[in-house]
Amino acid sequence: MGRVTERRKVIRIRDGAVSSRPDTLVAEEPLEIRLNGRPLAITMRTPGDDFALAAGFLVSEGVLAAASDVLNIVYCAGATVDGSNTYNVVDVKTAPEVAVPDITLERNVYTTSSCGLCGKASLDAVRTTARWLIADTPPVRVDPELLASLPDRLRAAQTVFDRTGGLHAAALFAEDGELLDIREDVGRHNAVDKLVGRALQSGDLPLSRSILLVSGRASFELAQKAVMAGIPVLAAVSAPSSLAVDLATETGLTLVGFLRGRSMNVYAGEDRVALRTTAAGG
Repeated sequence: MGRVTERRKVIRIRDGAVSSRPDTLVAEEPLEIRLNGRPLAITMRTPGDDFALAAGFLVSEGVLAAASDVLNIVYCAGATVDGSNTYNVVDVKTAPEVAVPDITLERNVYTTSSCGLCGKASLDAVRTTARWLIADTPPVRVDPELLASLPDRLRAAQTVFDRTGGLHAAALFAEDGELLDIREDVGRHNAVDKLVGRALQSGDLPLSRSILLVSGRASFELAQKAVMAGIPVLAAVSAPSSLAVDLATETGLTLVGFLRGRSMNVYAGEDRVALRTTAAGG
């Protein structure tokens, strides 16, 4: 199986001094996801947790909702001359009762914003395929001070980032701030899929009492994955996109951006954030 990191020669220039040394880089390889033997998608990912990644991807696509929906996930033989396994192709076999979308070159399974959907079509697709209504989950109340503490805890748990400095992270926290799980990957969306896939495999969906924190921006794609997993709160250290805010507003997702230090912006679902207002002086 592919390694999470690889070594490459690098020329270092420091204050005019030139030296040569090996550097540790995060690995990036393609992963083809097949559904019942038929190719569905290809993503560039950091090897590791591939089965969880495939399962999480299919949760976000509206195909899977429970561990019982999956009969098995296996690696398929890779495309090498000698027939050896590259561990870059996985096949997800679903239970007979699972409704499988028609897989064509122009997929009509719900796809992410990077695959061509935009605007109202994207919002409609999530609304019609989401299995759990975020607005209907028991109310979660999160203190801003707790939210402010999460980025440092995420960073402290990024073991591969410490060696490479070149990948994203996504973490699940309980509403009391307990770190439940963290995954790293070259792609933010892959890191989230790995989290969601592991939750599906352990029977923890929907994640209706959790907070999802991502290390970069909050795109529509990440908001969509939160909604599809039943996650009520999505926080990001950088900015959200306009479509992510629209999706959060429509589905009841709490969306927090620019979570840095004790500062943050709440773009939607502010009812879940325990806000304290300061009365104006007389």
